[in-house]
Order: sequence, then structure tokens, then C-alpha cells
Amino acid sequence: MADIVRLSDDRLRRLGSAILKSGGSAEAEADLVSDHLVLANLMGHDSHGVGMIPAYVRHLQAGLVVPNTRAKIVKDDGAVLMYDGLRGYGRCVAGEAMAGAIARCRQTGVVALTLANAHHIGRVGAYGEMASGAGLVSLHFVNVTDHRPLVAPHRGTDARFVTNPVCIALPGTDRQPPILLDMATSAVAMGKIRVARNEGKPAPEGALIDSTGQPTLDPRIMYTDPIGGALRTFGGHKGYALAIVTELLAGALSGGPTIQPGNVRQGGTVNNMFAILIDPARLAGVDWLHREIDGFVDYVKASPPADPTEPVLVPGDPERMARAERARTGITVDATTWEEVLQAGEKVGLTRASAQALIA
Repeated sequence: MADIVRLSDDRLRRLGSAILKSGGSAEAEADLVSDHLVLANLMGHDSHGVGMIPAYVRHLQAGLVVPNTRAKIVKDDGAVLMYDGLRGYGRCVAGEAMAGAIARCRQTGVVALTLANAHHIGRVGAYGEMASGAGLVSLHFVNVTDHRPLVAPHRGTDARFVTNPVCIALPGTDRQPPILLDMATSAVAMGKIRVARNEGKPAPEGALIDSTGQPTLDPRIMYTDPIGGALRTFGGHKGYALAIVTELLAGALSGGPTIQPGNVRQGGTVNNMFAILIDPARLAGVDWLHREIDGFVDYVKASPPADPTEPVLVPGDPERMARAERARTGITVDATTWEEVLQAGEKVGLTRASAQALIA
């Protein structure tokens, strides 16, 4: 087997969509979820890309994700919207919740949005992009439940919560593309550990501790039973503090669970989200926002780089650069992940011959 597979984004989308359709999703849902995963690959976030398909299929067969499920409005109170994802595919139910919040924000100027019980919503930046594309500012806090903890608290030695991502998005201007902060509160996303394991590479420096709390580079410790280590938070106590408030904002406000052991863990992936959307026209105004974005970003990027080959960037730039490069050269998938994807297709009835025909 080759060390890597390199495919265009279109071919990967076709394959992902076919697997999801074989698993029971309607065509529109399968296409949307597949595009979401492949876009993560394009943007350099392989941790949230097509390598998630095997987990999706496992969850599908265990009844932990329900295809063709719509988000349910639990509360509609003016500037407050609460949704329940009912374990529907995360990109679908989170997209529906965001669409409702964007429409409401046009009326109210600000919206507090919660989404509970969604299956894995994937790259959270996608929802920030929905808001910024509509000219809005958004803040997103997401927790991860329904499976064993993966991230240790600061000063702790075992895992007590998961990667709890945070996203903040601002719209672009005529000169500057949107600002998009999208990050896990762990040192790296768990998917990056999966990729390192599958590629036979060490984990990133400082990302993991073993069962005694000592640093380790072995990604395999996260795949033992019982788990042999834990992810660290980024920035020590700072990332840890942000993870704590993210867990509570997303879980406690949404009506979805936090990861504390009083809540059931069935072995799936459930995301809950708390988001705030703001129409900048209701505050200092769009013209002022654009003026300050243009002036500030120009000022920051004018700093002489320490390495001339690595210019100063702002949040969102790395993803745009990766997307341009991978759209041109293709997306690489390591051999282990590729085999897992093909096996996932077989589990829902998509033969290898059919899979190969889709990417030919």
C-alpha cells in the first residue's frame, strides 16, 4: 500500500458523500456533511477532515447519530434562540441553528444562540464563516461530551474534559478577508493525535502527558483502554481556564450535558454550542469597523518578520493559504486513514470497487 493517497477535493467529496448516502443520509445531507469534512482538509485541518468518516460510521451503526434529522427550536424568545440537535449530523443541525440566528440578528441586532445534543459539528470555523459572510460578528463556545475525557486539567494527571473549541469571527472589508479565530483549548485537537498515530509520527512537542503527568511524544497512549495519557491545554493555566468556562457556557446554558460523570456517556460524540451574534451596524457602525480592521491589520502585518520566509499573519490567513495550496496540489491522506475510510464505506455497503470508481 502506498504511503499516502493524494486526491482532488472534488474526488474526496464524491467519496465522502457516497459513504454517507450509503449510511442512510439524503443526498443533500450527504453532500453538505462531505463538503464540510473536505473543506477542513483543504484548510489544513486534517484532524476534522475525511478521517472523521470512520467514526461517523461507527456512531451511525450504534445509533449515536441520526441521519436526516432537523434541528428543533426549544425556545424562541426574541434575541434568545435555543435549539436541540437531536443527535442529527452536526453540520446540518448547527447550520440550521446558525441560519436562524443570522436571520434573527437582522431584526434584533444581537442574538444569544444555544444548540444542544448535536452530533460532531466539525470545524467550528464554518459557523463563524456563516456569520462573517452575513456581515456579522460572532463568538462560539463548544464543548464535547458523550465519550471519555481526553484533556487533563492544569496541574492534573488524568483527563477530565475534551478539546472544547472556541471560535471568534469578524467580517472582511474590501481590502481584508474575514478574521477567523478557530482553536481548540487543548494544545492540539485530538484529531491531530489520530493523524500522528496513523502516520507513525510523534505527537507534537508539549501536547501529551502520560499517566504520571510526564510529557510524552507517543500518540498511541491516547488509544489504549484504559487511556494511558491525556492531552494538555494550550498555554498552561490560561488554556485550562478557557476550557472550563467553555464547558459550562456550552453545556450548562444549552441544556445539553457537560462531561461530568453525572451525565451518560454512550461512546459517541455530542457537541453543545453557545454562540453570540452581533450586528456591527447597531454599535459603532460598519464603516468604522472596516476602517479599524483595515488600519489595524495593515499595522500588524507591517511588523518586520523574524524569518523573511514567514510573514506576519492574522487569524484566518493560514487556512486561506492552505486552501489555495491544496486546491492546486490535492489533499493527501495517509495510508492508515485511507484504509479506515474504505473500510467504513464497506460497513455501510459501498464496495471498494465502487469507491475506487468514484475517485478515478
